Amino acid sequence: MSLHLVVMGASLGALEALRVLLPGLLEDFSSALIIVLHRDKEESGNLLPLLDTNCVLPIGFPVDKEPILAGRVYIAPPNYHLLIEGDHFAYSMDEPEDNARPSINVLFDSAAETYGANVTGIVLTGMLQDGARGLAAIHRHGGAAVVQTPHDALAPSMPLAALEAVPSAQVLTLVEIGKFLAKMTH
Repeated sequence: MSLHLVVMGASLGALEALRVLLPGLLEDFSSALIIVLHRDKEESGNLLPLLDTNCVLPIGFPVDKEPILAGRVYIAPPNYHLLIEGDHFAYSMDEPEDNARPSINVLFDSAAETYGANVTGIVLTGMLQDGARGLAAIHRHGGAAVVQTPHDALAPSMPLAALEAVPSAQVLTLVEIGKFLAKMTH
C-alpha cells in the first residue's frame, strides 16, 4: 500500500496539543492523519469546529466503511472504536479498552496490521496507558514510533507508558512533532 498513515492518540491535554500541531500541517500533507481523543461519549459536536479553525486540511469524523484518503485529518467519533480495514475505516462497539472507547490501542493495532511499515504512531499527553501496546505493535511491524516528551505533556502517564513499551521511540516536544509532521509533506 502506498498510502502512509499517521495515527495519533491523546487524552488529558489533547485539545491544547492539537492547537499546536494542526496549524503546522500544510495543504500538500501527503499522509492521512487519524486521531483518537479520549472524551465524553455524549460529545455535543463542538470539537470539530474548534479543531477546524486551526487546520487547513479537511477535518472530520470518518464514516464506517469510508475510504482513507491522503491529505485529510480524521477524528475518531465519540463512543466507537475506530479501526483500519484495508483501505477504509470500520467502527466497533466492542467493550472499552483502558476505560476508553474510542481506544488508541485499537486504532494503532489495526493500522499496524494493515499498513505495517507505512504507519507512524504518535502518543501525546494523557492519563493511564492507552496507546502503549498499540505503539509497540506499530514498531514491531516496522512503522515509526514517536512519543511526546513527558515533561512537555500536560499529563505524562501515556507518554511514559509508551516509552516503556517502545524505549527506542523518538521523543519530541509538541513543537518538534509539528516540524516532524511538516516534513511529511514532501
